[in-house]
Amino acid sequence: MKAFFSEEQLLHSPRQFMRLGRISAPTDLPSRAENLQQALAARGIKVEAPADYGRKPLEHVHSADYLDYLETAFARWQALKAPGVDPGPEVLPNLSPYYNGRIDAAGRGPCPSPSIVAQTGYYLSDLSCPIGPQTWRSALRSTHSALAAADHVAGGGGVAYALCRPSGHHAHRDRAGGFCYLNSSAAAASRLLQTWSKVAVLDVDAHHGDGTQNIFYQRPDVMTVSLHADPAGYYPFYTGYAHERGHGAGEGYNLNLPLAHGCGNAEFLQALDTALDALAGYAPEALVLPLGFDTYKDDPISVLRLDIDAYRDIGARVAGLGVPTVVVQEGGYMVEAIGPALDAFLEGFDRGGK
Repeated sequence: MKAFFSEEQLLHSPRQFMRLGRISAPTDLPSRAENLQQALAARGIKVEAPADYGRKPLEHVHSADYLDYLETAFARWQALKAPGVDPGPEVLPNLSPYYNGRIDAAGRGPCPSPSIVAQTGYYLSDLSCPIGPQTWRSALRSTHSALAAADHVAGGGGVAYALCRPSGHHAHRDRAGGFCYLNSSAAAASRLLQTWSKVAVLDVDAHHGDGTQNIFYQRPDVMTVSLHADPAGYYPFYTGYAHERGHGAGEGYNLNLPLAHGCGNAEFLQALDTALDALAGYAPEALVLPLGFDTYKDDPISVLRLDIDAYRDIGARVAGLGVPTVVVQEGGYMVEAIGPALDAFLEGFDRGGK
């Protein structure tokens, strides 16, 4: 297995996020990536830095106006400083846009205001995505790791792991959310479509992959499947329900499998078998696996109760599909657990692929 990661992904070091009405200490720490690298090294898996793909490949999954915003937001925020004006140390929204009838099949369009304050409310969906001086570069290089993994797999590599941090699956076409700025899983799927005509995304993070669903919801060439905690009482709340099956040409190519809070290995693996049956029917030529470890029983923001053995079983079952696979790292915030969880997953994947 090949693995890809750029040290520049560590540069994003958030200082705050809002949780239940309180400014809280961040959980998406650079140390997450460091522990995952240690797990790869223990298995003898060499980590390579990805090439610099720039932002062009991301324009297949994100709007140009949104990319422009992310790239320039911090500098423009700092430029607000003036007598009597003291912007915070990171870019965060203090308003939300209202619906004004502009949304159509092509999306809602660019923010109608040139104000950085207005655009921040427009392009950041919540208070968990602070933009600091290195956020754009870190998020961009995170997507480059996913693109490099996709290129390796498309070139006959079989399987590759992208150590993506910051995470990506909550990033919509034109909106950040849930610690996610750029959608690495969607970028990998789009890249694989240059080689194959049918690609699937199987998301096993604790949270619904709402951004990935949004990007591919009207398309039949990418089937999106997500196992996650029931969103009725869990982020992202507004999407991730079983009745969401796609729209237009994408009708029937989206599958959500929400899980009761508190469920453990058996319930999760049963849902995974349902997902794999659906994927077998779709017969994808390649797979993207957004892999989260925030399903772990002791994760600080999880409501699911998986133990380390579950990740070994997940790896074995997914490998059993027998299709070229790009594994994209998503959540997991108990730093001490994510290394062992990745090790178990890799052990299972290796076993299931034989």
